[in-house]
Amino acid sequence: MMKRREFSARLFGGVAGVSLGGAMNSRSAPTQAARTARKNNLMHVGGDYHSVAGSHEKGMTTSENLAYNLRHGVKHLTVQLRKRSTDGGWDPDELKMMKDDCDKYGVMLEAIRMDAEYIKLRKGPERDRELDKIIGNIRKAAQVGVKIVTYHWTVIPIRRNRQTPGRGGTTYAGFKLEDNWRDLPAGEAGRVTSDDYWERITYFLERVIPVAREYDVRMACHPYDPPGLPFGYQGADNWDSPSVFEAIKRYEAIVDSPYNGFQLCLGTTGEGLKNPKTEILPIVQYLGERGKIHQIHMRNIRGGLHDFDEVFPDEGVMDFFQIVRILRDVQFPGALCPDHMPRHADDPGSKQARPRKTAYPARHGGSAALRCASPAAQRCAVPSGSCTILPYGETRP
Repeated sequence: MMKRREFSARLFGGVAGVSLGGAMNSRSAPTQAARTARKNNLMHVGGDYHSVAGSHEKGMTTSENLAYNLRHGVKHLTVQLRKRSTDGGWDPDELKMMKDDCDKYGVMLEAIRMDAEYIKLRKGPERDRELDKIIGNIRKAAQVGVKIVTYHWTVIPIRRNRQTPGRGGTTYAGFKLEDNWRDLPAGEAGRVTSDDYWERITYFLERVIPVAREYDVRMACHPYDPPGLPFGYQGADNWDSPSVFEAIKRYEAIVDSPYNGFQLCLGTTGEGLKNPKTEILPIVQYLGERGKIHQIHMRNIRGGLHDFDEVFPDEGVMDFFQIVRILRDVQFPGALCPDHMPRHADDPGSKQARPRKTAYPARHGGSAALRCASPAAQRCAVPSGSCTILPYGETRP
């Protein structure tokens, strides 16, 4: 965990003095000299379907929810659509309404989260129909100016199996690999081998990414949560097991295109690493240099592979300061979306927790106050007024 005095010393000591592994030393000096700090005015903070002020049933673009986002400096939104058209795809009337609502408030409808039904389907006409629907949805997104579609392949549900007491009476959701995991029942998709999974992914990418390129819509894949589960866990050989980094490289290489990228959840990725503090950095660097990060989930954890808890961002093992510096220098142009917060009975809708969590990456990456403080701070990453509000949702990262 970074202390405030340590943060200030590192910040005002000079931007170029922070390496991927921590403070500069004699061995890392050549690497530091080659790494040039670059101002980034494109990166921003986003809100999404995790946090909806008012009623979910009324939708995400009500005046209440849009005003709530704007009060906290959020001007970019990722939405989910509730209604379906006659073809089974997104309802164009609902999509246009959401776009018009956002335009009225000066909010950008930036991205849409699609469902994960495709990945559960075996070869056959039903899978092809689902794929046609996805392709149709990409066209519909482009028609209203949406540039990103996010998705999360979940052959089995997201896995959490414990609650841990946290600071101030909060509760942290966590996971520890069960000793008897082989006895757990298979998910509704049945047995899905690694070959099955990668065949479905390849079939999807080879047909969808050319359409995404044609319509200028970037596809952003969220890693399965948690990565690194042993093969056969609830009947699935998840695509991001056993090594999440190797799996990410394999995924983006199937169709090597800027339209085939990731909604990189830092917390989820860290859950699949033995040492998240150091191992997350080359993953961010690798994808960032290739323009394959389309959105970031700023979630932090304690622990790592097969044993972790989701905690407040300043309590976790990953150093957001270093991560945001990497994103700045690779000119990441997308949204930072704080994600998965501890819960408290006094804050059932996370209306207190969201602004607290969103302000953290903004402050520690370069808020208005830091940018005005010194020339070094002016080279920090996040534009002024950046914060977001994303309440915790275990099953919808």
